[in-house]
This record gives sequence, structure tokens and C-alpha cells, in this order.
Amino acid sequence: MQSRTSAPRATGGRPRSATADAAILAATRAALVELGWSKLTLGDVATRAGVAKTTLYRRWAGKNELVVDAVAALFDELELPDRGNLAADVEGVVLQFAAILARPEAKSGLMSVVAESIRDDALRDRIRSSIVERQKLLVLEGRARAQQRGELPEDNDPEAAARTADLIFDVIAGAVVHRALVSAEPVDADWTRSFTRLLLNGLTASATT
Repeated sequence: MQSRTSAPRATGGRPRSATADAAILAATRAALVELGWSKLTLGDVATRAGVAKTTLYRRWAGKNELVVDAVAALFDELELPDRGNLAADVEGVVLQFAAILARPEAKSGLMSVVAESIRDDALRDRIRSSIVERQKLLVLEGRARAQQRGELPEDNDPEAAARTADLIFDVIAGAVVHRALVSAEPVDADWTRSFTRLLLNGLTASATT
């Protein structure tokens, strides 16, 4: 599978430390849970991570970018399981996604950056590149696997295939985020099974099952 991890950009000088990056992102998530978005500061994150504040500024331009990358690291834990058929694969990744959203640091971080992005185009672009575009690779992987199994037709039009992948991602991510974070309802095995049937078969088919 193509890697979805994309480390924050280096700004010159000494080589980046992956250990320091991981500590900073973990400290950011802990601060989000304890302090919330409004009270979180780079100084607090630096103290928690055991690094100098200047270390953060060499890596991230500000709090917005740091929080997006901290949340993105959580979603990079998502993997598409090979459970033998397309429906089972979808159910597996939906349940993983819901489990990540249930974590306090993911819930607090995602809702905060989405709210802030309403007024910040650069932040919206950062969310798109660091979270959305990276997770869309799971859709491409799942489609390719289903095509190899003969469950889906081959793509003859790359542009149409890309649009379809975008739509599939929007439907899955939108439904799960709304269910888990807006409606605050469980994304359990029963809901996931019904959602997957609707996704794969459509409204007419789901009404007759």
C-alpha cells in the first residue's frame, strides 16, 4: 500500500528528528484533551514534549498547522483490512474509523480544526492535504482490490474513476463523522452493516432487504 504518512516540512538546518516529531504530536493531542483548542499554546506543547519552543516554530508555523498534523497522525493509523470481500472490507475500515473518532484527542482535535477552518482558507487546505487526500488512498486501494476480485468493473476513464473515489470517500467519511460526532450515536456492527449495504446496493435495494 502506498504510504499515507507525510511528515511536516523541514525548514533547513539540522535533520529532523522523528522521535521529537512524535513526542510533539503526542503532546499536542494530550493538550487538546486537557486544555481544549482555545487554551492550547505552543509553549505548553513544548513543555509537555520536552523540547524548546523554538523547535516547534522550526517545524510548524503556528497552532493550526500543528493541531492538523497531530490529528492527521491518528487517521494515518487507518488500514484497509483484507476480509475477503468488498462489503467486509468496508465494514472493517468504518469500524476502525469510528474507533479513532471515539478517542478524545481525535474528537477534540478534528472538531476544533474544522471549526477554525471556516474562517481560514489556508487551514482548510492543510486539512485537505494532510488528512483528506491521504485517507482517500484507502478508497483507491479498496477499489483496486475489489476490481482484482471481480467485484467491481475495471476503470476505463481515469478522471471518472477519480471522481467516483472522491464521492465514495465523502459518503463514508461524512456519514461516520456525522453519526459519531454530530448525532453522538454509536457506530456499531449493526449500523455499520446497514450502512455498508446501503452504500453498495443503493436505496432501492436496501428497501427490499
